[in-house]
Amino acid sequence: MTVSERPQRSGRRRRRGEQAMVPRAEFQSYYGRPVIKAPSWAAPDIAGYFFLGGLAGAGSVLAAGAHLTGRTRTATALKVSSLGAISLSAAALIHDLGRPGRFANMLRVFKPTSPMSVGSWLLSVYGPAAAAAAASAVTGRLPRLGGAATGAAALLGPAVATYTGVLAADTAVPAWHGAHRELPYLFGASATAAAAGMALAVGPIGENAPARCAAGLAALADAAVEKAAERRLGMVAETWKEGRAGNLLRAARVLTAAGGLGAVAFGGRRGPAIASGLALLAGSAGTRFGVFAAGVASAKDPKYTVVPQRERLDAEDERGRLHAGGERGRLNGEAT
Repeated sequence: MTVSERPQRSGRRRRRGEQAMVPRAEFQSYYGRPVIKAPSWAAPDIAGYFFLGGLAGAGSVLAAGAHLTGRTRTATALKVSSLGAISLSAAALIHDLGRPGRFANMLRVFKPTSPMSVGSWLLSVYGPAAAAAAASAVTGRLPRLGGAATGAAALLGPAVATYTGVLAADTAVPAWHGAHRELPYLFGASATAAAAGMALAVGPIGENAPARCAAGLAALADAAVEKAAERRLGMVAETWKEGRAGNLLRAARVLTAAGGLGAVAFGGRRGPAIASGLALLAGSAGTRFGVFAAGVASAKDPKYTVVPQRERLDAEDERGRLHAGGERGRLNGEAT
């Protein structure tokens, strides 16, 4: 948007209660081109990184629960799957960065205000803990070290599963930033559904009762948080409902709901447990890829950047006029 196309303002801000003497300029951009730069991340790399990181982090939490309750086979399977998922997640991130040295450079400093910096350090600490937990579970060696590593991975797991939601929301992309409060919770619920799905798919039937419960709760939370995010986004929620993102998110909702229901109702049988687990995994992946696609779509269309900003400014002006009117009424009442 050019300077000449912005609403004309004086050198100082208008006092509250004043009315603009000229009509507000209609929104335009150069030939409809984006106002902000769309994410340059490759969808298979970064959306895959989001999904795999969530699967790993939530899987470590469920693995620790299985470890503590004596569900050894399920615990081992989840530890191995978490190690594999975090390894693939890191590989996807490094592939998108272009060369491994760029990831190492992010570890030169620790910046608590940067989600990317915090996330890089999380991966660096969580990865070895997940590896030690998996190695001890598979080999049976150093059980105390394996138990400590399992606990450390479980403590870091929730942050690993959700920090990518904070990372996405910290950008200027309308479909992500507009849902900055809900996005980490959505990623957390989706990650829990994926981890429960993995436990159902690879764990024995006799040990999957906690995973069935987690699957049902995660499916409910996923649906509720996604609805809350769409309400907060307002018109930007169109990008969550249309095009490629809409197709992915609708499929994800169906798969997650079917997987959660199947896990609760029929998870006591091997075939339905595997089918429900695979549906939950696919639904979680669809949620991450759908949210990623919605972000790209919202950045490419300038209206999703400018119109919400103008609506917020109009709301602030309206509050200012109401406040000024109330002050005038109070003063008039005192004068009489």
